[in-house]
Amino acid sequence: VMKKAVAHLIPFMEEEKRLAKLANPDAEETSSHAGCMVLATVKGDVHDIGKNIVAVVLGCNNFKVVDLGVMVPYEKILDAAVEHKADIIGLSGLITPSLDEMVTVAKKMEERNMKLPLLIGGATTSKMHTAVKLTPQYSGPIIYVLDASRSVPVCQSLMDKANVDDFVQDIKDQYTELREEFYTNLEDRKYLTLEEARKKACVLDFSLPENKPFVPNFVGTKVIDDFAFDDILQAIDWNPFFQTWQLRGRYPNRGYPKIFKDETVGEEAKKLFDDAQKMLAQFKEKKSLKMVAILGIYPANSQGDDILVYKDEERQEVTHTFYTLRQQAEKDNSDPYMALSDFIAPADSGVKDYLGMFVCSSGFGLEDVIEECRGNHDDYGIIMAEALADRLAEAIAEVLHQRVRKEDWGYASGESLSLNDLLKVKYDGIRPAPGYPSQPDHTEKLAMWDIMEVEAKTNVQLTESLAMLPAASVSGLYFGGKNSQYFSVGKICKDQLQDYAQRKKMDLKECEKWLSHSLNYEP
Repeated sequence: VMKKAVAHLIPFMEEEKRLAKLANPDAEETSSHAGCMVLATVKGDVHDIGKNIVAVVLGCNNFKVVDLGVMVPYEKILDAAVEHKADIIGLSGLITPSLDEMVTVAKKMEERNMKLPLLIGGATTSKMHTAVKLTPQYSGPIIYVLDASRSVPVCQSLMDKANVDDFVQDIKDQYTELREEFYTNLEDRKYLTLEEARKKACVLDFSLPENKPFVPNFVGTKVIDDFAFDDILQAIDWNPFFQTWQLRGRYPNRGYPKIFKDETVGEEAKKLFDDAQKMLAQFKEKKSLKMVAILGIYPANSQGDDILVYKDEERQEVTHTFYTLRQQAEKDNSDPYMALSDFIAPADSGVKDYLGMFVCSSGFGLEDVIEECRGNHDDYGIIMAEALADRLAEAIAEVLHQRVRKEDWGYASGESLSLNDLLKVKYDGIRPAPGYPSQPDHTEKLAMWDIMEVEAKTNVQLTESLAMLPAASVSGLYFGGKNSQYFSVGKICKDQLQDYAQRKKMDLKECEKWLSHSLNYEP
């Protein structure tokens, strides 16, 4: 409502300013804003829900926000800051390569001798990363902002001329302590060599009945675009939706639907949920969003830490290789040092195994919805539409995985699980995604896009930082074994990075760039 009212008043306000300027040409132009922020999602990244919330929250607190959108290169960000005489620059990013792009922005700000405060936020960012990787690159203030609600007090503190120096110094002191703590812990942490870790790998006997791979009912690639909208709605996990809006119930009212009973946020959560239901009903009625998925299941075997995908069941010609990373951080128990390849039968075992993969999206058509909201000055509607598209994409992934388990692969044809059990991953098999803890390397998506011809068949694309476009998209691999499990690779050592780069035939520096957040050393 406020945004619409302001939009109505802007022409009158601009005319008043113009007339005042004509009456007194020598008068210095003053701003009625609390401050000006240039805000952007960095180059290669397409996610902007959090950024949009920040823009709205700051706008409601009388800050002028220049929102540059998504996939914005550093030149455009810094030039806009100069052009608009910005007081603050804000950067957002969701995927891990965005962390490196933020480092680039900080370096370029230093090269230009800029002194503006730089605010950092987004799902992949952290106070520790900001302290360790960003602050050494820029002499000006750099501040990590946990969520949109914290952006207002931070920006207000930065605009408080009487106390800003003390505020900035306090942040710098905090980050210095964090940085020292990080490097101390890095030195104290012990690691196995790659050779030692491989000797302690997770070794499964694939000849045993419980580990014997199930021969899929379907082998190959198929596109699915006939999802029933109601089936997808039933699979929505609402908890991340409320987290997007920073609504969190307290015990015992944590999570959906208990959050509606929470004394503090319950009433607002219910209003938000009701609004979401109305928008979903509009999506269904107008067929606003196109939901599409592609899945592939292929003959495969492991070879060391790699997974070989074969052309056909003859298993003579390898068409693609998926490279996996192995845990190296020392454990204080007898647990194995895992890599995803451990869950696929070795090529020399004589056991025929399979690897699945998928990409799904609910983002086609979302831009039209957003443009309509933007035309109505409806920021709330924009954020709601983006948040729901994300939830629908995750729901498609859940529905598709269940279908694969019960039908296409068929290794769990008798499965009968509630949505709650599905969300708690009580089924057999896993669907890890490149860029996440079990395989932190986003470049593994390239093999998926190639083998399934994803872009040609679905139009889901990859940006230069390997974010998916549309943003409301999900991808991953399917492992069907009962003993496959999620794990975190953690930090890896230089010996593994060198071995990995050699296996992938990737330049060492390029490999270090993509895995910079996973290295136990400074490249």
